[in-house]
Amino acid sequence: MKKNLLAIAVLCALTSGAALAQQAEGPWMVRARVVHLNSANKDSTPLGLTINDKTLPEVDITYFFNKNVAAELILTVPQKQTLSASGTVIGSLKHLPPALLLQYHFDAPGFKPYVGAGLNYTRFSSVKLPAGVDIDRNSFGPALQVGVDIPLAKNLYLNLDVKKVYIKTDVTAGGAKLGTFKVDPVLVGVGLGWRF
Repeated sequence: MKKNLLAIAVLCALTSGAALAQQAEGPWMVRARVVHLNSANKDSTPLGLTINDKTLPEVDITYFFNKNVAAELILTVPQKQTLSASGTVIGSLKHLPPALLLQYHFDAPGFKPYVGAGLNYTRFSSVKLPAGVDIDRNSFGPALQVGVDIPLAKNLYLNLDVKKVYIKTDVTAGGAKLGTFKVDPVLVGVGLGWRF
């Protein structure tokens, strides 16, 4: 009987200690990632449009409403990419693709997996294309996410993250719509997170 009571007391102490440790973490988390952008390059125009894949920096700010539910704002600097038609470079553009996602963080021992879904807004700028060819400057689309935070030290985490972001723009020539170019990239990232 004494052994059972001792085991229960130890279990309660460990559980309450873990809960206090979780509560001691603040509601904010900032992550810095290196992300590889791999474009789907889906083009309904007759031009065979593609943009190059690239590696880019990414920063996100996360606010935890409770231990499981959080909102994440994903940011980067405007990214310059080349635009090709049937394999030949025809110009370049910059895009700024912030996204806001609602996340659910699962309870798991030793690591913290999460899933997220939200909205992406992409602004195209510095568009340099052949005369008469243009694209729509704004894109709204869904964004999906799966990732994991792995504790390294107090409040410091290794982060692995994969996102699917839906980005598209209408392409025109001489004012007439040629079709839609869908970038729709998969972004694979690794970085560090700080919880405070």
